[in-house]
Amino acid sequence: MRARVYVTLKPSVFDPQGRVVADALLSLGYEDVSDVRQGKFFDLELSDTDTDPAAARARVTEMAEKLLANPVIESYRVEVLP
Repeated sequence: MRARVYVTLKPSVFDPQGRVVADALLSLGYEDVSDVRQGKFFDLELSDTDTDPAAARARVTEMAEKLLANPVIESYRVEVLP
C-alpha cells in the first residue's frame, strides 16, 4: 500500500520561494498568475501487513504530525493509494 503526504505552508506564513516563482511567471508573460504557494510531498511505501486503509491513514497521519510537517507553519494532507 502507498500513501502520499502533501505539505504546504499555512496561508498566514509568507512564502518567499512562491513569491519568486510568481514574479518569474509574470515576467515570462503569464499575467493571469496572482499567487504561487510552494510545497513538498512524501511518497511512502507501506508494508503489505497493514492492508486496512483507515489504519494506514491513521498511521501516516501520525508520521506527518511527528516528523513530516511542522505544525506551527505547515499544513498537510494525507492520501492513501491502493
